[in-house]
Amino acid sequence: MKSKYYYIIFIFLLILTSITLDILYTKIITFCVITSLVVFYLVCATIIPFFIRYSRSVQKQIVFLNKIPFPINIDLKKPETLGINGARNFYLHTNENVKVGVWQLLPQLYLNENKIIDDDYFDNVLSNTSIPIIVYLHGIFSNRALDHRIGLYKLLQKMNYHVITFDYRCFGDSDCADLSEIGVVEDSQYVLQWIMEKVKNNSTPIFVWGHSLGSGISLHTLAQLTAKNIHISGLFLESPFTNIADVYRGTIFYKLFSFLPWFYWSVIEPVDKQNLKFQSDKYIGVIKCPIIVIHAEDDEIVPFKLGEKLYNTGLQLHGMSTNNLQMISIKSTFNCGHKNIYKYEKLPEIIENFITKCSPAVKLDK
Repeated sequence: MKSKYYYIIFIFLLILTSITLDILYTKIITFCVITSLVVFYLVCATIIPFFIRYSRSVQKQIVFLNKIPFPINIDLKKPETLGINGARNFYLHTNENVKVGVWQLLPQLYLNENKIIDDDYFDNVLSNTSIPIIVYLHGIFSNRALDHRIGLYKLLQKMNYHVITFDYRCFGDSDCADLSEIGVVEDSQYVLQWIMEKVKNNSTPIFVWGHSLGSGISLHTLAQLTAKNIHISGLFLESPFTNIADVYRGTIFYKLFSFLPWFYWSVIEPVDKQNLKFQSDKYIGVIKCPIIVIHAEDDEIVPFKLGEKLYNTGLQLHGMSTNNLQMISIKSTFNCGHKNIYKYEKLPEIIENFITKCSPAVKLDK
């Protein structure tokens, strides 16, 4: 009988020990997790901001993200290996002697298997064309070979437009010179003016398409060209923003740490002092050519409200006139986000209508 009681007591003590250990283990795990989160938060709140404050290279990486090696194992010299037909790779050297990697895509109607398509052919077509040329300025990260960028090139090519795209300094296979807002704007300005000089037909429509950060580079570039009385036919702004400071304010990092008294001093002010401002809300008022803003409501990288704010600012700066400024909002149900607008089923119609409005004399054999 006693052994039975001893057995019950033993089981009870075993269960009690198990529960105690379980509670203790849970508390230890909880303590470790909370401690890790506190340490992580303190690092993000103190060490990282001060590191950003005193590291110019980190400040630039925050804005450009140009050193991320993706996609990997690609040869930018051979666009055909990426599924792009009727394209060539070549290099330009800017006034600062910065080598810039460029792709030129021919309109679909020029792709004839019976023709020898060499560099002379590309040059001749570009020099003598009357078909619209669209110059694409990409955003942050990687190079001219990202999938969504190639997707847009192919769409424009299929619509029988010339496409020219390039990598700014320190992107892709372009030379790594001083990376700055002024630097990428000078690269863009050089490529645009090279195209204008290359095209013999002065009536050939030339458009610029700027995506994300490329929208800010586009507006700054065209503002400088406008000051020289040089104008293009029209400007596409895909997923644009007002300025870099506003983009920062929409990030999770800003929302978590902006209450810290040293946040502006350590994160915002250094970038501002490097003139990495990309003040699209300033330059949009200078541009004389027609502008179309295209933004998806489900954009989680550059919030839709920033594109809308830029559009409204543009209207105010242009006397509330919609003659040269329009905006296309894409509903969230289409799942276009930040980089899939090229898949939007109505995009070809939007592009064609805008180009026709800007250059009504252009007729394409499609």
